[in-house]
Amino acid sequence: MGIMGYLRDRMGTILAVFIGFALLAFVAGEVIKSGSSIFRDSSSEIGEVNGSTISYKEFSERLDLSTRQFQQQSGQAISPQITTYLQESTWGQFLTDKLLSKEVEKLGITVGDAERQNMISGTTPDQQIMRQFTDQQTGQFSRERLNQFLTYIQSPQADTAQLKQWGTFLTELIKDKKRQKYMALVSNGLYVNSLDAQDDYNGKNKLANFKYTVLDYASIPDNKVTLTDDDYSAYYNDHKPEFKNKQELRSFDYVSFNAAPSKEDTLAIKTQADKLAADFKASTNDSLFVQINSVNKAPLIFQKKGQLDPKLDSVMFSAEKGFVYGPYLSNGFYKISKLLAVKVGPDSVQARHILIDPSKEGGLDKALAKADSLKKLLAGGKTFAELAKDFSTDRSSGEKGGDLGTFGRNTMIPAFDDAVFDGKAGEIKVLTTQFGVHLIEIQKQIGASKVVKIATVDKQLEPSQKTQNEVYNKSQAFLGGLTKDNFAEQAKKAGLTVKKAEDITGTSASLPGLDNARAFVKWAFKAEKGDFSEEVFPIGDQYVVGSLTEIKPVGYLSLDAVKKQIEPAVRNIVKGKMLAEKLAAATSGANNIDQVATKAGSKVVPVQNIVLANPVIPGSGPEYKLIGTIFGSKPNVLSKPVAGTAGVYVFTLESFINPATLTNAVREKQTLGQTLTQRADGQVLDALKDKANVKDNRAKFL
Repeated sequence: MGIMGYLRDRMGTILAVFIGFALLAFVAGEVIKSGSSIFRDSSSEIGEVNGSTISYKEFSERLDLSTRQFQQQSGQAISPQITTYLQESTWGQFLTDKLLSKEVEKLGITVGDAERQNMISGTTPDQQIMRQFTDQQTGQFSRERLNQFLTYIQSPQADTAQLKQWGTFLTELIKDKKRQKYMALVSNGLYVNSLDAQDDYNGKNKLANFKYTVLDYASIPDNKVTLTDDDYSAYYNDHKPEFKNKQELRSFDYVSFNAAPSKEDTLAIKTQADKLAADFKASTNDSLFVQINSVNKAPLIFQKKGQLDPKLDSVMFSAEKGFVYGPYLSNGFYKISKLLAVKVGPDSVQARHILIDPSKEGGLDKALAKADSLKKLLAGGKTFAELAKDFSTDRSSGEKGGDLGTFGRNTMIPAFDDAVFDGKAGEIKVLTTQFGVHLIEIQKQIGASKVVKIATVDKQLEPSQKTQNEVYNKSQAFLGGLTKDNFAEQAKKAGLTVKKAEDITGTSASLPGLDNARAFVKWAFKAEKGDFSEEVFPIGDQYVVGSLTEIKPVGYLSLDAVKKQIEPAVRNIVKGKMLAEKLAAATSGANNIDQVATKAGSKVVPVQNIVLANPVIPGSGPEYKLIGTIFGSKPNVLSKPVAGTAGVYVFTLESFINPATLTNAVREKQTLGQTLTQRADGQVLDALKDKANVKDNRAKFL
């Protein structure tokens, strides 16, 4: 294989895969911009981490790389939800990069020249190097390919752009190595001793048998409980770390005016679709008819049962050529489908090809002549695999002797599909497509099924201009009657339901019930609390007007900001005090749990074989405080009231069943150590992020 061809095929993959790995390796579980050009002022700062700025340009470039990777790997369209996910992911990559680079620099972690050389071309190169220079046929690292590449990249013939890419690759490789060393320092500092192992072993294996009685919080009606400012303050102060806001959040109310097609609109479009169906039935050039009349111009390909729209699947395989079905409604379109052809063909094909690039051969005629020459060489005894390795410009398949594997119908482009599925096993064909000239060998055809070729034209079901104007005028009239504090009142007068969007981030692209709501969210992050939108936002088939109700800044949220959120928990604490008094009175003078239950009007529940590591009450749920208290108790002693998750408990521990003695703690220590190590990377990053001074300006740009 020529080194230039290898570079063309692999360099992009090398960089894309490595950069993705290097940036994501330390992000647990973690793209796309919303339509506008990414090239704004390169000095604009989209964020800052501990004084180190992130420019909008570099963020956008990495976002684009993530976008391409996602699309290549998933083949999915970029929805608003994926947009938000990928923006968050890219932002997380920058945070990780900045935070770890700072720690690495602070500790003076380096990669020496000898270590660097060993990572690239030593006895055991870095895994990223080995992965990219793997022989596809053997699955093994190819030292020969690596040396060939290194010789080329250091030669005067090396392409400038490729040299730059290689330099970027090595820079990321070294940065990643430093990060690995940093994480190794943390992991190697973790130590599990024998007492830790014994505690963990007991937590998983020591059994507790007990009886309890409980008074549920739900037994006291909410309206019987009065909450004071002191109740709220006490809970807030005890749980303050839970109220640290890592990014600004905003909440707003909104109303929407439905501009979906009216009955009249639907009828008018249906009439148009009926006429289109009659014209389609009479058409003698179906391909041209689809191109002229269809909104979505699907390729005309053969499909087997199960691949069509369910409505078509039930009729087309028993119909005759020329049959027209519809109009039928599907995904917001009236559609008309025509059966163009029916035949029996293979389910899958095994084939190989040699691709010839006309631009390198001096034109299409010369490329076709070369294909004929290769075909003659095959007839003269040359093997297809041998010729593919030497002449195919599709290097990924050429290295495998042109092998394309076994593939189903519609895997390839339509022209290629037709050539291999309509031919016969053993046949050699010459085919011209947009990719060049193919010399194809059909090696094997597998299975046989009835297939149909369907042409479909569609007419979108959309509101008329009259409908849109009427609804828009209603929304404008509503907007005109708004003041700073009458949003809910005006909505009620207009018979509109006020919807809520709570704790929305500045980069959100969708809201509950509203996709593609980016412009609306951007307004909310420029507004002040109490403001209403000064314009109507068209979102899908809705016209939306909003009112900003709350701003939660970065940092510790105030008690007022979380008061509604914590109210249920505060109420349960107050109820807990009331129930604890009742159980304390029932416990007074009682000799056993049965007497307590009788006095309290509750029942006794026996529980067997509970372990500390899984503190769940059967039939109820997790009760951490209760189970923890039980494992710290003595048998046959009536407990004091314990406020748990579901209610207030009184219990009697009947017995512990101790596990077999842990004679060798080595395995237990190893298991516990591995768990700590696996959690270390994520927890280190969480700690660094928690301490970092981060400025997030994404809401201004995205």
